[in-house]
Amino acid sequence: MSTPSESLKNQIQEAMKTAMRSQEKERLGVIRLILAGMKQQEVDERIVLSDEQILALLDKMIRQRKESIKQFEAGNREDLVKQEAFEINVIQEFLPTALSEAEINDLIHKAIQELNASSIRDMGKVMAVLKPKLQGRADLGEVGNIIKKLLSS
Repeated sequence: MSTPSESLKNQIQEAMKTAMRSQEKERLGVIRLILAGMKQQEVDERIVLSDEQILALLDKMIRQRKESIKQFEAGNREDLVKQEAFEINVIQEFLPTALSEAEINDLIHKAIQELNASSIRDMGKVMAVLKPKLQGRADLGEVGNIIKKLLSS
C-alpha cells in the first residue's frame, strides 16, 4: 500500500503500470479486471467512485471468487481453484489490513451498546454503524451472523 492521501484508484492504476513493466501477466490481468469493474460502475451510475465504493467493489469481487472456489472444489477443478485464489490474493493487496476476530467482536459490542440494540429488529441499525468501519477489513456476512446471534439471545 502507499500513502493514505493517495486515492485507492491511483494505487490500483500504479500497480497496473508496475505489473506491465515487470511483465507479470497474471497479476496484470487481475488488476485490469478490477479497473474494468470500477469503470463499469462509474459509467453505469454516472459517478466517480470514492475509496469506500471501491472497497465495496473489491469486497464483492472477493466474495464472488470465494463462491467460485466452492463450486470449482465441488467439481474437482483444482486448476480453477488456484486461479481464483491467486485473484483473491491480488485483490486483497488493495484492501486495508484485515481486523482480528477480537477487534471485530469489540466493534460489534460497542455498536450494540451505543445504539442500545436489544432485538433482531435493531440489526440494520447496528450494521449501518459498523459497515463504514469494517468495509474491506472484515467479511460483512460473517459480521451479520455474529450480530444476529448476539441480538437473538
